[in-house]
Amino acid sequence: MVSVLVTGDNLDAYGEAAPTSHLKVFLPAEGQDEPLLPQQTPDGPVYPDGPPPVVRTYTPRRYDPQTRILEIQFLLHGTGPASEWAQRAKPGDKLAVGGPGGRFSLEPVADHWWLAADESAIPAVGTLLDVLPETATVEVHIEVEGPDDEIGFESQAKTSITWHHRSGGGAFGAELARAAREASIPDGARVWVACEAAAMRDIRRYFLVGRKVPRDALVTRGYWRTGEQNHPDHDYGEDE
Repeated sequence: MVSVLVTGDNLDAYGEAAPTSHLKVFLPAEGQDEPLLPQQTPDGPVYPDGPPPVVRTYTPRRYDPQTRILEIQFLLHGTGPASEWAQRAKPGDKLAVGGPGGRFSLEPVADHWWLAADESAIPAVGTLLDVLPETATVEVHIEVEGPDDEIGFESQAKTSITWHHRSGGGAFGAELARAAREASIPDGARVWVACEAAAMRDIRRYFLVGRKVPRDALVTRGYWRTGEQNHPDHDYGEDE
């Protein structure tokens, strides 16, 4: 994972963004110094002549209103336009951002949280841990490839973090599903899950059907899907 620090005009909205909110990142196409941005028309976006930008969705890690610096953490996963751009990014490079967006809310208030995520949702987990109060108890489960992918978090909440190392190259979400089935979740707790879309649906189904977790206490997000290059950013798993 690499952090890219972005500055520019009109970023102050990110100072008011809710935790786990997302933004759209517009990256220049190959051979461009900056992305070609669309003009909004009644018929939809219209791009100038030239290749359109690469557009991806990320959770901004933090925004500092004093320095007007926005931190975006890119997951480095080999091939892929955003991952490759982040690996070679240098001071002075240009991109554009749009947002913030998302519908997550800290309401209803809960004293106990159970979180599950894979690498793609590590920045979102960080934004949640940043804002949960010291009265909250938070149990976090994160699935990654191996010990080199573990990072540190800080939170004023009473937090326990368990790192799960993936058992196989394609077993995305299997360790999180196992953690869900072994979880002890008290009444009134809130559950937040963000990972590969199929794995998220399996965990969501288990909590709703197997554990009878109330729907208003469960937040699930499919951040990506195996075999897709740019999964939609509004996958809440509610189509089942």
